[in-house]
Amino acid sequence: MVAVSSSVIVLSRRLGPVLPASALPVLRAASAVYADDSVPDSLAVAAGAQRLTGSLPAGAVLLTCEGTPTAPEPAGAALLDAVAVMDRLRSPGGCPWDAEQTHESLLQYLVEETYELYQAIEDGERADIREELGDVLLQVLFHARVAAEDPAGDGAPFTIDDVAADLVAKLVGRHPHVFAGTERIDTAVAQEGRWEELKRAEKQRGSAVDGVPLGQPAVALAAKLVSRTARAGLPADLLPTGDDVGARLFREIAAAKRAGEEPESALRTTAREFADTVRAAEKAAGTDPHALTGEAWRAAWPS
Repeated sequence: MVAVSSSVIVLSRRLGPVLPASALPVLRAASAVYADDSVPDSLAVAAGAQRLTGSLPAGAVLLTCEGTPTAPEPAGAALLDAVAVMDRLRSPGGCPWDAEQTHESLLQYLVEETYELYQAIEDGERADIREELGDVLLQVLFHARVAAEDPAGDGAPFTIDDVAADLVAKLVGRHPHVFAGTERIDTAVAQEGRWEELKRAEKQRGSAVDGVPLGQPAVALAAKLVSRTARAGLPADLLPTGDDVGARLFREIAAAKRAGEEPESALRTTAREFADTVRAAEKAAGTDPHALTGEAWRAAWPS
């Protein structure tokens, strides 16, 4: 039984050999420090704790990982669980399918999960957004783990910590008005322009269209090219000309983008509304849609 004058410190399993700062005064004042079987050996050694074999002596401190941690875990602590699960899946004795995946084999899932998240956001379904964000996060963890195991790849192996560190450096570097206090930016428009300036300087891009991912959907690609060239001062009369369908579509996309609209989102909205209308007409017709005539379609079409 724990004596009244003794103390118990509940540690976080996620944080490993990390002691909360609030525990230090208690540990310093303790007559002895013990750890129960739930505490990993590395943490017990770091704390100078001995294993508890009987009752806790008066004035001693017991370290345990059973229960709610004494100090609140920092935001993002659950990400450590996700990293640990990915480690287990890719390690010997884990999942054979996961162990066989490569950057290339995972590409299809990266695209699929991104579009599923896109649709969940369009639909405004909070539960779906939460789930799909997790699926996109899985792709990040998966690719980072593959990279960490690939010494024969292009360049040096890297880990999820390297990915996170690079992201932090990028965000801090591109927000000097927030983290360095060397600038003042009061509007989102001004920040967007400054972001592009810093990005061009950082990546030493020689062209206004360098860095635009050419593999994205055509409407989004055209809109991005229009946005980049407009910021570079390209006159509208130099946009693609001609009567072919590609040139006409490009000009429509350019006109929408320069008017402050998002053509990709607008076209997706119209396409999804059209799909809903088609289903409503098919339901109204009550028969195989492939058997409908033009007149039958018109008769069933919602007004």
